[in-house]
Amino acid sequence: MAAVAQCVRGALRPRLPLLSVALRTSPRLLCAATQQKNTGQNLEEDQSQSQNEQKVEPSSAEKLLAEEKAKLEEQLKEVTEKYKRALADAENVRQRSQKLVEEAKLYGIQSFCKDLLEVADILEKATESVPKEEIKDENPHLKSLYEGLVMTEIQIQKVFKKHGLLRLNPVGAKFDPYEHEALFHAPVEGQEPGTIALVSKIGYKLHGRTLRPALVGVVKDA
Repeated sequence: MAAVAQCVRGALRPRLPLLSVALRTSPRLLCAATQQKNTGQNLEEDQSQSQNEQKVEPSSAEKLLAEEKAKLEEQLKEVTEKYKRALADAENVRQRSQKLVEEAKLYGIQSFCKDLLEVADILEKATESVPKEEIKDENPHLKSLYEGLVMTEIQIQKVFKKHGLLRLNPVGAKFDPYEHEALFHAPVEGQEPGTIALVSKIGYKLHGRTLRPALVGVVKDA
């Protein structure tokens, strides 16, 4: 038995140093493993934090871009509205200017026409003042003078019509304050009240605008 025990101790002796070394080195290995694990966790936390920060940063940038976009869209809207208003104002000015030019072309001769109306009135009175019974071959001078006056009156009316100047001789028509000027009101048998019974002076219109109202007598109720 003693021999057997010695054999066992002799077999275990060479292995004891190795076991003690293993026991001494194992805490170091455990520390190193723990440090590597902690390092890995720290790296993962840093990466996660970095990713979160990256997620937050784009969100803030997108917010700023959205605000800038809204401001630019509002400015664009204001500029567009101003541009449209400017176009409308320019178009209104153009139309008014064109209308003024057209009116100047149409009514630029208004004063000249008024002066010529007096000449036409004199010619009309001259032809009306010649006794019709005196116009005969036995009185050739008076007949020629009368015919000349009539021809002149006809020609001047043609010129008036060519330039848009028309006569107003409203006998029997309804009284219109825009075209007629009432000199008197009198009852007239057989005529409707409010109509014109007598024209004292012929009126004229230039391109539809009353240049001189006709002087008339208006029928009233008896």
